[in-house]
Amino acid sequence: MKKCFFLFIALGLFSVSNAQQRVSGVALPEQLNLNEQKLLYNGGGVREKLWIDLYVAALYLQEKSSDTKQILTSNKPMSVRLHIVSKLITSKKMIDAVEEGFKNSTNGNTASIRKRIDSFIEFFKDEIVKGDEFDLLYIPGKGTIAYKNGVKKGVIPGLDFKTALFGIWLSNKAADDNLKEKMLGK
Repeated sequence: MKKCFFLFIALGLFSVSNAQQRVSGVALPEQLNLNEQKLLYNGGGVREKLWIDLYVAALYLQEKSSDTKQILTSNKPMSVRLHIVSKLITSKKMIDAVEEGFKNSTNGNTASIRKRIDSFIEFFKDEIVKGDEFDLLYIPGKGTIAYKNGVKKGVIPGLDFKTALFGIWLSNKAADDNLKEKMLGK
């Protein structure tokens, strides 16, 4: 009886530590551990265009929140995870979408972060294939660290850059309003 009890507890702990959300067939962990940062799954959804699923995006924060303004202006660790689910996503299409996203999230005021946007876009120059995963982790005092499939691509400094970047998905001119709501946990 004791063995069964301990087995039950061990299985319970294992399932809690491996808890995950599933969005469009993509497993998203409840907790993200990147660069010694432990962040909680806030919400996630699918970026669609013309009824085609392009990627799954998830927002990770230290504390769950649905307050867009607070998230965008917060100088706390946070991350956006992008998981490519379509063969239609190419490097060029991703770069074009990122450019448009920055333009929309800043109301066209990209001059002050233009050089950093150009550096960020370099992270998408390599071929992008279905199944690729990008993590965009913001750490105060360091900047936004970009990873592709777990490999660090580089760091872009500045809270203003993070605000504009996360605004691609969370601003008043978000890439996809339905995705924004899902990322905010609504």
